[in-house]
Amino acid sequence: MELTPRLRLSNWLVRQGLTGLPENDLLRGFCERCRAAGMPLSRAIVFIDTLHPIFEGRGFRWNDGESNEADMFEYGSTSTGDANQTWRRSAFYHMLENGHEEMVIDLADASHDFSMIGELAEKGHKHFAAFVHRFGEAGTIGEMDCFYSYYTTRHSDGFDEKHMAALRDLVPVLGLAIKSAAQVEIARTLGRVYLGRDTAEQVLRGRMQRGITEKIKAVLWYSDVRGSTAISERIGPDEIIPFLNDYAQASIDAIHDAGGEVLKLIGDGVLAMFTSENMGGAKRAALRAEHRFRHNMRVLNDRRENEGRPTTTAYVGLHVGEVFYGNIGSEDRLDFTVVGPAVNEVSRIASMCASVDREFLASTAFRTGLDATGRNYLVSTGRFVLRGISHAQDLYTLDPAVAADEVVGGKYERYLAS
Repeated sequence: MELTPRLRLSNWLVRQGLTGLPENDLLRGFCERCRAAGMPLSRAIVFIDTLHPIFEGRGFRWNDGESNEADMFEYGSTSTGDANQTWRRSAFYHMLENGHEEMVIDLADASHDFSMIGELAEKGHKHFAAFVHRFGEAGTIGEMDCFYSYYTTRHSDGFDEKHMAALRDLVPVLGLAIKSAAQVEIARTLGRVYLGRDTAEQVLRGRMQRGITEKIKAVLWYSDVRGSTAISERIGPDEIIPFLNDYAQASIDAIHDAGGEVLKLIGDGVLAMFTSENMGGAKRAALRAEHRFRHNMRVLNDRRENEGRPTTTAYVGLHVGEVFYGNIGSEDRLDFTVVGPAVNEVSRIASMCASVDREFLASTAFRTGLDATGRNYLVSTGRFVLRGISHAQDLYTLDPAVAADEVVGGKYERYLAS
């Protein structure tokens, strides 16, 4: 590749990296422009580790012809099992272990026992060029400390010196553009995982100034695992976190499936909200989440019982009211959450579940505004004055007849889906 097209391609990568072009489009554009400039690329793969609660990293593919392979893939931990063995047999692992930044392999040479090499040769690729570009300490995020890539050609003479010189110049620019896109995705992932989906989007849109809040009306959810302290005291230390994670997953999945926003994990408690221009719809979504949560709990408890592990249930309180939603805290530590009397009230309602021996309670304000069918599903458990709340109110739970209607497609389930 001559100097002029090389400079054009480098400039294109910089521009697209700045505009935020997705990684798969960056790789495709890079490879297509290389081929147009005379470099006989036949396949390319790039990958980079990330910060994610499930995946270790993400990779991207390009082929010169039709392929049933996805152009993006995610991979799990390479530290154990078969994935670890495959990684240790890779050219990239060999390069890292031996301090190489570049490796060129003639795929007809059967002496190389690296993973994937034989498969590439069978598909007609002739030469293989791999690169490892390490990040400096300041550019490392968690395990994201290298940009890995390889390129193949079907040309019988392989990559010549001009081709290799062009790759040496251009691949670091490609890596920088892809790293930039990966860091945006990391920021979104961290926001969603630690702040919540809607909250993360608000923060990433720039709503970070302390004191900026909005007054909204929301359905509030507070759930609390029953007897978690006593259970934690009688199980092994290595069982405590899996126990809490299992029950947190059951509630968070239910809330997200119903369109709710998880705002905060407070020990083994979960604070969430449901919003909509139609508050009746938000209330029905909260009931749908509670119904799904009970299903998740039954499945979870069956699994844990079969594994010989302790099981429990959970309390859920639902309330509706006006709250302030936004940034609260100091200049050095902010929390994007909801505050207001309604937040305190929903936690008190959940706490009352133990006193009245019910797993679910809803406030009078929550029941009010439901349609007639919805109101009929909720029956009063009595009138109470909640701790710290000046006024007495009726608290409601599901009509016991609903428990007999737990089958899939039952009347209550059909109501929640309407």
